Amino acid sequence: MIERTLSELIGKRVLGVLGTYGAASVGMDVYICGVHVNSDIELTATFPKGHQLVMDEWVTLHLDNRTGVSEYDAELQVFRLSYKGKVSRISPHEVSIHAQEYQVFYGASVVKEYRAADYQYPLDQRRDTQLPVSPLQQAPQIDLNEQDNKIGVLLTHALRQPHSTVMAFLSSVDDDIFLITFPETFKAQLLRKDNRCYFAIDSRATFAFEVAIEWNYSIISGEMYQIPKTSPLFAQLKEQFICKNPWEVGFFSHPAVEMYHLRPLHVVCPQMA
Repeated sequence: MIERTLSELIGKRVLGVLGTYGAASVGMDVYICGVHVNSDIELTATFPKGHQLVMDEWVTLHLDNRTGVSEYDAELQVFRLSYKGKVSRISPHEVSIHAQEYQVFYGASVVKEYRAADYQYPLDQRRDTQLPVSPLQQAPQIDLNEQDNKIGVLLTHALRQPHSTVMAFLSSVDDDIFLITFPETFKAQLLRKDNRCYFAIDSRATFAFEVAIEWNYSIISGEMYQIPKTSPLFAQLKEQFICKNPWEVGFFSHPAVEMYHLRPLHVVCPQMA
């Protein structure tokens, strides 16, 4: 079987969500950018409003081919990857990023992967802690405007550079984000070490990517809390998840899943990505 190129899997021109810790930043910087896939190991990211990236900066780009797709099955049958790389060339509105490591997923399977010969996973010795319990006492009003947006991009605080992943979500009219996952996943492990995170919601379900990078994005930063299974909120929100994503009823009803509440601290809504 001939191995497909990265551009064949996700497209030559796509949208990306880029996360970095920056040279002087104490937290995470998140950008929405246009991405041109030059090869399996290099891409160009475009920022119409400019950027503050520097040479050799470690970055993570979430990439996928879900533009124009509004329906998903239980295994997220889209090509997607968390592209770990370093900035190799800079101009005021553009950077080149050289790949260090990535795995392209389709459903639950890895269909393509790359790892630079000198790339080492950083040893994470941060202590695990229990996520704090959500302060919500009753189910919030769900934002029905986001009903067509089935999944968003979660960025968590891994060492050296962020980690990104797509997740089904619920959002409230007050910008609370609710997520469900298994406790053994990498993102869940990271949240137990640092519960700060970002979540990006786009409008790909209702818009098509043509020429301009003109999108309405919501980028929500905040802290992650847990909703215990013993809380009445758990059952109420689970039913809302199933209503929004009925093909994932088996996943949402699995006895091992945990429910998280991203409590918003800051919301950014750029007019142009």
